[in-house]
Amino acid sequence: MKAHIYTMYYKPGRILPLGDFYQPLFCGQFAGKSKLIGLKDDQGENISDRNEFYSELTGTYWAWKNTQQEIVGVCHYRRYFTAQPEPWYLKLKYFITHPFKIQKGPNPLIYTNNVEKYIPKILTEAEAKEILDVHDIVLPTARRFRYSIRTHYSKYHDIRDMEIVTEILKEKFPEYLNSWEKVLSGNVLYANNMFILKNDLFQKFMDWWFEMLFEFEKRENLESYQGYQRRILGFVAERLLTLWVIHNELKIKELKLIYFKKFKSH
Repeated sequence: MKAHIYTMYYKPGRILPLGDFYQPLFCGQFAGKSKLIGLKDDQGENISDRNEFYSELTGTYWAWKNTQQEIVGVCHYRRYFTAQPEPWYLKLKYFITHPFKIQKGPNPLIYTNNVEKYIPKILTEAEAKEILDVHDIVLPTARRFRYSIRTHYSKYHDIRDMEIVTEILKEKFPEYLNSWEKVLSGNVLYANNMFILKNDLFQKFMDWWFEMLFEFEKRENLESYQGYQRRILGFVAERLLTLWVIHNELKIKELKLIYFKKFKSH
């Protein structure tokens, strides 16, 4: 069974020795991209020129339109799934250094600078296949806030974005509206736009996800977003991913992410 996780890069960076299961994919427009050896999201059918708004999703779109495999996933060049338990000393360190943390429950991220030590802990192809034998989708451990997703979004972004999503759902997918209200009123978010799932569900998700995102793009002047907020469609996509898996009652396997804080090029 052919399986690939596409590792999204937005600049030249270190390629970890993870075998054929992990496929580095260079996304967006940056100096020197054309000289890099490997997969690029501006080849074939693509939306690479809209990377500043879609962030890693230009790579996800490219994988959808230009590749074929039975299992497909997405991760980031500094964030990787792991099925291994978090060491006790990191749990203790997180508890001590985050006494007033917003996140409820255990830390969803394992922060480290020790790349060599943690490479063996990155999710393997065999582990992913075993998980998907009994689950529909692999997602990062959910972020669980002390307040609602609606309140969280309004703190960091323009809440009008969520209102636009509501209007699109009313017109195109009204059956999702009750689930959407539960997401906004709830406190659970599947962040990072990372996932692993089998191809049949991947195709269904991509069809729905990008129809929603393209419609949002039509209705909003993306040039009005400035700085960090220009990644608007990446932020919206996280809420839509959360909606899709909850509405469709998928059997979710949550995994922690290894986050390499200082990831130097080699």
